[in-house]
Amino acid sequence: MACDRCGFGFLFELMDDYYPAPNTGFVVCDKGGRILASGRGVFELSGYREQELLGADLVQRLGLGGFEGAQNPAALSLEWGVRRLGEKMEMRTRAGQQKPVTADFFPAYDDDGGLLVAITPRS
Repeated sequence: MACDRCGFGFLFELMDDYYPAPNTGFVVCDKGGRILASGRGVFELSGYREQELLGADLVQRLGLGGFEGAQNPAALSLEWGVRRLGEKMEMRTRAGQQKPVTADFFPAYDDDGGLLVAITPRS
C-alpha cells in the first residue's frame, strides 16, 4: 500500500502465510486505532474514499460492530499485540447500510505500533 502522490508506503511483515480474498480491503491504523491509509478495496466495501477516513477512529468511522463492549477486536489486538483472525462483524457503509464482514487484525510489532486490518465481505 503506498501513497499515489508521494510513494510513501507501509510495510507489514506477517508472521504466517496469509491469503486474503480478492475482494478484501485493507486499512492501516496508528497505535490509537486512527486510520492512516486505506486500500482501494475499502471504497468498494464501504463507499468511503480514503480522504473521508483519514484520522478517524477505525471502529467508529466504519461502524464496526457485532462484539460485546469490552471485546472490541481492534482494541484487544492493539493492547495485547495479538492477531485476531476471522472476527465476524458488521460494518456500516457510507450509505448507512449494515454489511456482514469478516475482519482480521494484525498488530505492528515495531516501535510505532499500529494495526493492519483486512476486511472481507461475507454473505
